Amino acid sequence: MNKANDIFDKLWTIYTEQNPQAKHIHELFVERGENVINDHIAFRTFDDSRIDIEVLAKPFIESGYEHKGDYHFPEKKLYAKHYEHKTDKNAPRVFISQLITKEFSAFLQETISDTISKTSEQDLISDKLIYSGKIWGEVSYEIYNKLREESEYAAWLYVNGFRANHFTVSVNNLKTFDGIREVNQFLKDNGLLMNDSGGEVKGTKEQLLEQSSIKAGMELTNFKEGQFEVPACYYEFAMRYPDKKGNLYSGFIANSADKIFESTDFYKK
Repeated sequence: MNKANDIFDKLWTIYTEQNPQAKHIHELFVERGENVINDHIAFRTFDDSRIDIEVLAKPFIESGYEHKGDYHFPEKKLYAKHYEHKTDKNAPRVFISQLITKEFSAFLQETISDTISKTSEQDLISDKLIYSGKIWGEVSYEIYNKLREESEYAAWLYVNGFRANHFTVSVNNLKTFDGIREVNQFLKDNGLLMNDSGGEVKGTKEQLLEQSSIKAGMELTNFKEGQFEVPACYYEFAMRYPDKKGNLYSGFIANSADKIFESTDFYKK
């Protein structure tokens, strides 16, 4: 796990530097005496073969991870896979999704293809791709908003590029909270804005997974036209339950994840 740990440590450093809200939340838990365990991290990408799921998964596969599940999101036109470490059952899961660009307008398809083509081949094949952010350089606020009309996911990825879209607190490992609803209340009491699409808690105990998330922090971002606030990354919270055999559920629920994606939708503060 040493190689994988190095990857997660670097991703965490970048994630907290770029998202002060996430760092603040982590500190709130630590100040309460919690040892925060990461349930999973997630990445977003496009279905272009140069940067698709298989490309982003490569460093994890080389670190001992294997493919464990597939997920489809017809409304958002997304496909995803999740990965788990072969031998370390306590290692964070990895969730990688991609936009199915062929199901969108010619404008979106051409914009994404042209954007990726601005990137050097060296950057595309680099083992540092998952950390590299917006490798295609300067972006346009006008194009960002046009992409939003079709897909908030596409717009977010266009602006933010390759990074951990979110980390996830394992509620199972928290000692001072009685379930995910108490965690949500703690966050709200500390001024955090929850993603309430589909309800603050997505999923049920019967489905063996309950999830919640905050709305992504609005961060001042550089565009060709100037600086504008757009959603950055967010923090998620997951409570897993055992199945009839006593094994803790380790996958994901597509209907719940569909709503979690909306944590990065644009909003006005």
